[in-house]
Amino acid sequence: MSKRDYYEVLGIQKNASESDIKQAYRRLAMKYHPDRNQDNLEEAEAKFKEAKEACEVLMDTDARARYDRFGHDGLEGFAASGFSGAGGAGFGDIFGDLFSDIFGGGRQSSRQAQGANLKYALDIDLEDAVHGVETEINVPRMVGCDGCDGTGARRGSRPGTCGTCGGHGQVRMQQLGFTLQQTCPACHGQGTVITDPCPKCDGQGRMHETTRLAIQIPAGIDHGNQIRIAGKGEAGRAGVAPGDLYVQIRIRPHSIFQRDGNDIYCEVPISIGTATLGGTVEVPTLDGRANLKVRPETQSGKVVRLRGKGIRNVRAASEIGNLFCKLVVETPVGLTGKQKALLKEFDELIEKGGARHSPNQNNWTQRIKSFWDRLAA
Repeated sequence: MSKRDYYEVLGIQKNASESDIKQAYRRLAMKYHPDRNQDNLEEAEAKFKEAKEACEVLMDTDARARYDRFGHDGLEGFAASGFSGAGGAGFGDIFGDLFSDIFGGGRQSSRQAQGANLKYALDIDLEDAVHGVETEINVPRMVGCDGCDGTGARRGSRPGTCGTCGGHGQVRMQQLGFTLQQTCPACHGQGTVITDPCPKCDGQGRMHETTRLAIQIPAGIDHGNQIRIAGKGEAGRAGVAPGDLYVQIRIRPHSIFQRDGNDIYCEVPISIGTATLGGTVEVPTLDGRANLKVRPETQSGKVVRLRGKGIRNVRAASEIGNLFCKLVVETPVGLTGKQKALLKEFDELIEKGGARHSPNQNNWTQRIKSFWDRLAA
């Protein structure tokens, strides 16, 4: 089976730079690494090796020059003369970065940069989301131990160097024929071990605590938005700085309004008389009350927009949404005998007017008649 063009394998142009080659290989290696494709191992290994071979050749100046001139034939016997695809330290750098992502190791220090981030779900009312509010929450989290200042070692003592990794925080391992680095399992990348642990935190350097925090909810915040509070997440081990707290906003269902972005919606029931003759009805808004004009002969389901009566954009205060009121004509219930008689008389008068008074009903009747006629034909 003939080999594919190396540039095609990596998905790059023939004038691609060394950086382009590295990036292309890294993308493919991450995608097809066998450890990430256990369900399709054979195909993944083949594509992984194909990408590796292409990268080895194109990263080597001499090998690439031969390949560009003569194709795959120009590389015959070249590997036997000492070709390793090194291309300087560049190719090794790719592996260092790649396996850092896959195995959590790599050439850079694996020591923890900060503690874990935390998430907290906060339920608020729509009114608080619209206008903004300050509230307080209780957050259970890990905080630095005050008995050892977060080191984990008994006060007066110091952590010792890890004997497994020699203080590097990493150990070497063999994987797919390569020598890789990964986080030291003994010290978890810290490079140190606690030989005389703090009795208060048992050498962890941190303890459980419930912290009460004041949270400022900005006006216009929406359901699902998050508020980041720096440094209020989990404290890291051995005095490492704490992570961040992310407060996720959940807005409770409202009895009147439904929200869609910066717009709000509600249903407004109106009487048959108001729908027919027109009038004015009072409707609620987030800022108080407003008068809504109902035009004569309004049909049920008509939506009326009140500009600027929605929600102010949390990121752009000058942008304000609208309030959309759906007018729903309510059928009277619990009628008296006199009311029923008057309504029947009124209905008879409407029927005499036919399509002039009930165009939709007349149109519906005509369509039904046409339907039955087609069935009978």
